[in-house]
Amino acid sequence: MAYNTKYMELATNEAQKNISTHEGGPFGTVIVKDNEIIAQGRNHVLSNNDPTAHGEIYTIRKACKKLGTYDLSDCELYTNAYSCPMCLGAIIWSNIKTCYYGNTAEEAKKIGFRDDNIYKFMNNGCKDTHTLNLEQHDHNLTIKPFKDFAENTEGKIY
Repeated sequence: MAYNTKYMELATNEAQKNISTHEGGPFGTVIVKDNEIIAQGRNHVLSNNDPTAHGEIYTIRKACKKLGTYDLSDCELYTNAYSCPMCLGAIIWSNIKTCYYGNTAEEAKKIGFRDDNIYKFMNNGCKDTHTLNLEQHDHNLTIKPFKDFAENTEGKIY
């Protein structure tokens, strides 16, 4: 499929709804498959008290439920802003291959969102203990489920 402005308009309308409802930040998303809207949604972080309730996550969950699959490889995602690292991860995990966005991460930073801090943390090897202290422990204990999974799935992942 090719880019279609009408889907970005719908994503933007979803984002605009949060200006009056205060359910979350100004972020909206639409997922499309074969020129049909599968799901649309917006950020619900504040109304759900859930820092993972971003527009992309919310809409991916709705699309997966509607289609009865975790594999959205035949879908495209429209979002009014460049996705944060968490949402980019969810988009990749759901196998969506095309994501159209409107606003940049820099524009999100200008209105108070801190995605850039996460990108910097990741780009610097996750070593900034001020952002997050990551420590590995008990590898001998925790590796067992991985080994068991590999043996019981014959190498098939999802």
